[in-house]
Amino acid sequence: MESTFTKWALGIWTALVIVFLFVPIAIIVVYAFNPSHIQTWPLPGLSTRWFPAAWHNREIRHALWLSVKAALLATGISVTLGTAAAFAVHRFKFFGREAVSFIVVLPIALPGVLTGIALNSFFGFWHIGLSYWTIVIGHATFCIVIVYNNVIARLRRISGSLREASMDLGADTFVTFRRITLPMLSTALISGALLAFALSLDEVIVTTFTAGAQNTLPLWIFGAIRLGQRLPEVNVVVTVVMLATLIPVILAYRLMNRAPADTGK
Repeated sequence: MESTFTKWALGIWTALVIVFLFVPIAIIVVYAFNPSHIQTWPLPGLSTRWFPAAWHNREIRHALWLSVKAALLATGISVTLGTAAAFAVHRFKFFGREAVSFIVVLPIALPGVLTGIALNSFFGFWHIGLSYWTIVIGHATFCIVIVYNNVIARLRRISGSLREASMDLGADTFVTFRRITLPMLSTALISGALLAFALSLDEVIVTTFTAGAQNTLPLWIFGAIRLGQRLPEVNVVVTVVMLATLIPVILAYRLMNRAPADTGK
């Protein structure tokens, strides 16, 4: 059994990690309500003046819309390809199946810089100009992993006897998929799509290497921080982006907790 000292040490360490991760985020949120251009502490007061200023900034709105469009399309591609890969690996036995699984999962394990450089080199080698579509392709490469892992984990929990029983009762493959497999996969698909969208929306490293002249929201934030002239608006945008990515993550977590019980027994 764990000693009292071990429990206290683990508790203190966990608290320190949480503080290290979330205090900087809390500071950014607080500074979003700073009425002054100058970032000083303590704040001279609280104000929401920078929220309408950021909203009426055409450059920010364009970058936000571009990021949302890229995230939505990358999510759609990820759901389609990730689900197909999960079904292929789970349902069929073929030469190189484990290699396919490894290749699909690999992008999430690699540093974003390596993925970005590799994609940039690939596009350059084939003389493909950097554009909105290269952003979508870049984001889809690592968003597929999220959907793939969700779907294949759920498929492994679905008993094959359910599918066999459905087909024994006269249902064809499509009807069995629509009435048996898809309902049991629905929460995994939705949660995977939500997580992929959240991951795509705030991705900056891969976007840097695949955007070209396209100014997505993460790139606008990076440029504004580097110039240091619009920090109040940056704080507002970062706060909104954090909330926008937090909501899909929470929804995905709740959906995964509502997943059907293990059906493999």
